[in-house]
Amino acid sequence: MYVHQTSGVPRRPLGVGSLLMARGYDPAAWQAFCQALVGAAAALTGLLFVAVSINLERILKRPNFLPSRAAETLAAVLVVLMSCALTLVPQNTRLLGVELLVIALALLAVTPRQLATRREHPEDPAAWHRSRIVTTAAPAIPTAITGISLIVHWGGGLYWLAPAALFGIAAGVYGGWVLLVEIVR
Repeated sequence: MYVHQTSGVPRRPLGVGSLLMARGYDPAAWQAFCQALVGAAAALTGLLFVAVSINLERILKRPNFLPSRAAETLAAVLVVLMSCALTLVPQNTRLLGVELLVIALALLAVTPRQLATRREHPEDPAAWHRSRIVTTAAPAIPTAITGISLIVHWGGGLYWLAPAALFGIAAGVYGGWVLLVEIVR
């Protein structure tokens, strides 16, 4: 069993829970996870660019928010790509937290515009607008929590990156489906 030491004085033994939580603040422990997600997010980003280029004319002609939806979908996946790539960079954990918080806030900054689009086009189905907000907020909120947690070194740290990344990938797949398949219907 490991013993926690502060200033060379042995303290209480660390339990499994303490060791697991310590990994939440150790980016090296997340290397394999982040490498896998960087690759997945990069591949999905490429596929999204293909989907947009195949249907570019339809995207530009259809409802007013489709070009914005394409950008939001790409941004959600890029949050995963950038967050995981930055986690792989050897650096101070608090600096990583600041970087992740900035990335998350940039994605969340589109929410007021999404709400304004709903007010400007009340005839559009509400589900269209809700899905846009969810696909940007779902990866951005846990990414922001990750950043804050790393900055204050409390609250789980990089354990919040897992749902952020998985929600971002899911948002990218959903948005890609809309831009590639649903737009043709």
